Amino acid sequence: MSIIFGSFIFLFIVLLYGLNIVTSVWAYRDSLRNGNSKEYSLIILIGTLIFPVLGLIVYFIIRNE
Repeated sequence: MSIIFGSFIFLFIVLLYGLNIVTSVWAYRDSLRNGNSKEYSLIILIGTLIFPVLGLIVYFIIRNE
């Protein structure tokens, strides 16, 4: 029983990391499409990778400038 539970926890963690990577790449590409420099977009990418939820919220706030 604990092996099955551990497998579900592992799968859940892997899916969360996958979602983090997908949203970070999306924010990077969106930043480039909005005409920002590659350096700025790279900072967005690193910020959303390190701080997934907070980084994405901050990006949504500053992206319309």
